Amino acid sequence: MTTITNKSMLDNIVSTGKKSTREGYGAGLYELGKQNPKVVALCADLIGSLKIQEFIKEFPERFFQVGVAEANMMGIAAGLATAGKIPYTGTFANFSTGRVYDQIRQSIAYSHKNVKVCASHAGLSLGEDGATHQILEDIGLMKMLPGFTVINPCDYNQTKAATIAIAEHYGPVYLRFGRPGWPVFTPENQKFEIGKAVMLNEGTDVSIFATGHLVWNAVEAARELAKQNISCELVNIHTIKPLDEEAVLESVRKTKCVVTAEEHQIHGGLGDSIAQLLARKMPSPIEYVAVNDTFGESGTPMQLLNKYGLGASDIVQAVHNVLKRK
Repeated sequence: MTTITNKSMLDNIVSTGKKSTREGYGAGLYELGKQNPKVVALCADLIGSLKIQEFIKEFPERFFQVGVAEANMMGIAAGLATAGKIPYTGTFANFSTGRVYDQIRQSIAYSHKNVKVCASHAGLSLGEDGATHQILEDIGLMKMLPGFTVINPCDYNQTKAATIAIAEHYGPVYLRFGRPGWPVFTPENQKFEIGKAVMLNEGTDVSIFATGHLVWNAVEAARELAKQNISCELVNIHTIKPLDEEAVLESVRKTKCVVTAEEHQIHGGLGDSIAQLLARKMPSPIEYVAVNDTFGESGTPMQLLNKYGLGASDIVQAVHNVLKRK
């Protein structure tokens, strides 16, 4: 597990402004294009939404616009991978997974193709587009596919670093990111290590494992809990599969209880992965902060995160709940 340099560790976590994680993907893909000529990009009619204009301008011969034909895009990507390219497919998370699950399973996962399925506009924070686009099942869908790596970075910098890093990993990857401007708080030139959790704050009372946008909400919750003299160990789980089991067990061995936080259904996401690990190796009280078996609706990102129980205050409450069961 990577550890952020100590001070009071929470004091070191400072937002330098807001940028969307999808912008991090676009910036990472452009940098990667300059480094690796095998990288090619595909898009299903959403160039602006995925922020990949710079890559297209610089490398037009390595870009394929497939239009609103996502299933076809996955088949093309599988073919390009067979020919030795490293294809990055891009569309909304709902269309990257639910709409094309058969093609991903049969043409990419089964034959372990080196395809990077890159998915924007995931979760409730997509906002006003509403329930039909706010996929909350995608992590569960993708982590169940044998051999798939599943990554859910927390801010612009980490998404950029992850986009670059997955090109060096052979095999299918699901990279999930989002639409809204979000606090940027991880190091600018970080080294992204697939499968290695990042310790954001050391603590003794409770372990909070968070992923994606909810890492920032967990930071805010840990600050509030510190004022209440509750010591939170806060861990950024950017790679859901393979899970950093050693980091999880090391933390829970110390704190004896867990809260998980994710912008995903309560079924099938990060919380279930950690609960499964603990059930096998270290049974411990656990509380989930996640969407509780419902679809979303139209609204601003913050309205929706708060309504569906994914705000910082909800993480605070979950910590109080699990401490009662410790």
